[in-house]
Amino acid sequence: MPRYAMIIDAKKCIGCYACQVACQMQNELGPDNAFIRFEDRETGKYPNPKYVIVPLQCQHCQDAPCVPVCPTTASHKDSNGLTMIDKDKCMGCRRCVAACPYNARTYLKDEGVVQACNLCLSLVKQGEAPACVATCLTKARYFGDLDNPTGEFAKQLAKAKPLRPDFGTRPTLLYII
Repeated sequence: MPRYAMIIDAKKCIGCYACQVACQMQNELGPDNAFIRFEDRETGKYPNPKYVIVPLQCQHCQDAPCVPVCPTTASHKDSNGLTMIDKDKCMGCRRCVAACPYNARTYLKDEGVVQACNLCLSLVKQGEAPACVATCLTKARYFGDLDNPTGEFAKQLAKAKPLRPDFGTRPTLLYII
């Protein structure tokens, strides 16, 4: 079984929101709901400050804090290591939303359930890239298998790191910042 992962090169992200719109379209979300959000980060001091836009979404943590708090097992790990939500089991209690240190889950008010990025598993099973990866204008996103990295994903993997290693969740969404 592949162990899917994504790498986001924040240095290439221009904050155009194309990934967010593609995600909304793929997941049939309304304009008020999104599985991808953005944070602006500034580091350094004058005269050498750095500014990056960091897209945030489910980090598909290997030690996902959202999974053990779910009373219905709607939040679970699948065979590919992805953190998934079974919409039919979700009762909308939002414990997983509170447990996620990345604030990456979305409560869909109209449906009364929580959802998050599923790495477009339906597209991936058809041999396609997740919608956000396929849409990225600057090619800042890479998708691949952690156990069998190939191509550009393999090249970027050596440089990629978790966004917040201090959380101890061992995410499989990695960043180059």
